[in-house]
Amino acid sequence: MAIFKDNLLYTATHEWADIQGNTAKMGISDYRQDGLGEIVFVNFPEVGAEVKAGEKICELESLKAVTDIMSPVSGKVIAINSELEDNPAAINEDAYAAWICEIEVTGKGELMDAAAYEKICE
Repeated sequence: MAIFKDNLLYTATHEWADIQGNTAKMGISDYRQDGLGEIVFVNFPEVGAEVKAGEKICELESLKAVTDIMSPVSGKVIAINSELEDNPAAINEDAYAAWICEIEVTGKGELMDAAAYEKICE
């Protein structure tokens, strides 16, 4: 059964954003990681790259497929989670602790709270 975190915002494409002030850490939801299976590689965005909400920010490679990950917010990538370079499966272990990158936010996409997101995952 998928886990949903009340303090996060979600996209319809199964990414999450933890927005604190003008920065956001982002990753994929527990529901999404469960569907992907074992994640073996993260193709990170470049630090300094400008991203737009709803557009591709990076790719995850699992044993099943390579999957595009969309940005939940617009802005500039200011950090990546380098721990995932050596251990991409950390996303499978705890999708909410294993953030992919941090973005300096200039705009938000279509985000929903945990209750609304849980309904689309049913």
